Amino acid sequence: MTAFASPRVRRGALAALCTAAALSLSACGTTGQETKETASGTSGKSSAKPAPYADLSGPEIAEKAGRATRAASSVTVNADTRDSDGHTVFEMAISKGGDCAGTLSLNEKGTATISKVGAALYLKYDEAFLRAQGEEDADSTKEETDAVVAMLAGRWIKTDSKDPDAEDFTSFCDLDELLGDLSDDTAARKGKTGEVDGRPSIALTEADGKDTYTLHVATEGKPYLLKLTGTGSEPFTMTFKDFGKPVPAKVPADKDIVDLGD
Repeated sequence: MTAFASPRVRRGALAALCTAAALSLSACGTTGQETKETASGTSGKSSAKPAPYADLSGPEIAEKAGRATRAASSVTVNADTRDSDGHTVFEMAISKGGDCAGTLSLNEKGTATISKVGAALYLKYDEAFLRAQGEEDADSTKEETDAVVAMLAGRWIKTDSKDPDAEDFTSFCDLDELLGDLSDDTAARKGKTGEVDGRPSIALTEADGKDTYTLHVATEGKPYLLKLTGTGSEPFTMTFKDFGKPVPAKVPADKDIVDLGD
């Protein structure tokens, strides 16, 4: 077990999110009910608001949402995903420039805190997180795990974000990777209108066998992606909020930092 205990944040978790985000499965889509209320007055003219994105198809809305979300100066992503490798939960505020700040947990076993500022990546693991990683490493002994815990638990670790060992963490700071390819190469259908955290939205749905994917796009203001869910073999939920808000990524004030570059 090395001093830099890189967790097993598999690309599988991200791949599942990206696949669903793309909504590009060549399968029949679930039929959504596109609603459009009308009311007639004595003049015979409708007084109701037009249906959101009435002139756009599902694929066009998906492409529009992807473009708007990527263009945001910042966004906070909350995700909960399960796959064959386990359960991953994270909350990450991400700037367009690549800075990020948030937390990550794997299989309900401890927490890693992340702050990426420019090329520098700062990580802080709690004891439960480090011990869980030690238990998963077949080559690590209890004595080695104890030593790593004694040295690193609760302390900030600094490393280069381009270091191969840091890739699993920097992946969570890459909005393009999290979003995948929201494009018009999809059979997504427009569904019902509703709300996500109080924001009016429209749902887009697509199915692949027993797996169903739903993307919720804002219908007021910019067409941001607000929520993405998947059911079936690898269920997940992702929500997007705080568009344009400052990302609290910063160099830790604590002077007790383990610099792996040294």
